[in-house]
Amino acid sequence: MASISFRNVTKRFGDVTAVDDVSFDIRDNAFFCLFGPPLSGKSTILKLILGLEKPDAGEILIDGRPVTGIGPAQRNVAMVFQNLALFPHMSALDNIRFPLVERRVAPDKIAARVAEVCEKLHIGHILHKPPAQLSGGERQRVAIARALVRDPVAYLMDDPISALDARLREQTRVELRRIQQEMGKTLVYVTHDQEEAMSVADGMAVFQAGRICQTGTPEDIYRHPNSTYVAGMLGAPAMNVVPMALAASLQVQGPQGADSLGVRPENLRVAPGEGARITEVEPLGGFTTISVDLAGQSLRATLRGQPRFTTGQPVALSVDAGRAHFFDTSGAALAAH
Repeated sequence: MASISFRNVTKRFGDVTAVDDVSFDIRDNAFFCLFGPPLSGKSTILKLILGLEKPDAGEILIDGRPVTGIGPAQRNVAMVFQNLALFPHMSALDNIRFPLVERRVAPDKIAARVAEVCEKLHIGHILHKPPAQLSGGERQRVAIARALVRDPVAYLMDDPISALDARLREQTRVELRRIQQEMGKTLVYVTHDQEEAMSVADGMAVFQAGRICQTGTPEDIYRHPNSTYVAGMLGAPAMNVVPMALAASLQVQGPQGADSLGVRPENLRVAPGEGARITEVEPLGGFTTISVDLAGQSLRATLRGQPRFTTGQPVALSVDAGRAHFFDTSGAALAAH
């Protein structure tokens, strides 16, 4: 078991600063997501935790102990790389067994541990195949199984299920969450998929260009984004952000210094009336997404069920009480009054 802490960590590659003065804490037994777009520093963070990279400045602690001068083997951290790194000459079974064989674990214990993990990941039927004969999704699950058979202090996973189809990806992330809770181990998970991050994490850090923009629980960050950047990263459809000049049309009054108004699509109310016009209606079964033109600004609303709105229909817009967000000229969030 292990907590992980970064203290003002910076990592450069030549003239490129991949991680820029980053500080955060991951508590023991957390499922923690590093979330952000590609090339925002997330994978470098994992390599710094593992010991494959050394920071140019700052300190990294695992379970309260500085590890900057300690090699990867001594850190006892397991990682699933984005490129999977399976041994091509070995079967899936031998790839999964490899970490335990290297540690000279008793054969009966290896067999029991491998069987347990393979059952959880539903890969017992492919163990005889080499990686070249596996689909991308099967290779990813084999790589995850190889990490899970170990007994490290923490697991690190770099976008481990991106090759799976949508349904299997959903099933696998639920399984990973359940397995992590059963094992009682810290899991640090990199993803650029906001749905993935929101669904599995009990803590997360949102990255942009090597820096952390906000940390907290997914729910807190979603409900209280500290900037327009964070607001736009979480939510599908994304938050509507419009100039404060349109606040009156949405029946909203903002605090002093507000430059823009943010409204989540599920908090935008659409009713027959005047002031805006529907440009698109997308029925999606249990809910409907509606695009609306308001003085040249396009907004999206998510409504329950299949309301009777049509393209071109004039409508009035309003915002759920207490659900508006306000931002200053820099994009930083302001408190509503």
